[in-house]
Amino acid sequence: MPPEPGRAAPRKPAECAGHDRSWRFTAPALPSSVPRARHGVHDLMRRQRVPLCPDLLDGLLLIVSELVTNAVRHAAVLSPELTVEVSLAPGWVRVAVEDGHPFRPRPLAADAERTGGRGLLLVQAVVDEADGRCDVEHTPGGGKVVWAALPYGPAAGEGAAGEAAAPTSPPPFR
Repeated sequence: MPPEPGRAAPRKPAECAGHDRSWRFTAPALPSSVPRARHGVHDLMRRQRVPLCPDLLDGLLLIVSELVTNAVRHAAVLSPELTVEVSLAPGWVRVAVEDGHPFRPRPLAADAERTGGRGLLLVQAVVDEADGRCDVEHTPGGGKVVWAALPYGPAAGEGAAGEAAAPTSPPPFR
């Protein structure tokens, strides 16, 4: 989460195998954390000058909103806190939301009677459109991490002549 006035800033990037930089924000599993996470990721992308086209940035922020919303709505009973992690690797940005709930989320079939339940379908649509990847991993503590990785920049398609070929899959983010 972005720091509140008078509070400490998020941790500085860590150097880890598989990615260049990573930031983690911890927040309570409350509805107010959804816009805070979205704004925090938006500000981070701007401060780091990540070259995301407007549509890809919008898609990334939609993914953040949906994943944090799912953690708030479905995991808060067992996980009063959630963590958002943003990682950058050459040509890739990855967002992950970790909570302490053990059950793997599943996309629900579209239902005209229901007003919600389409978040994971939206995440999958954004990921597919960007030729990205997403998955769910269990944590050693019994919770889970739901993540999505999107390619960006010349590696994502519209590169200039003579630039290196696009990576076909994200590096291992661990």
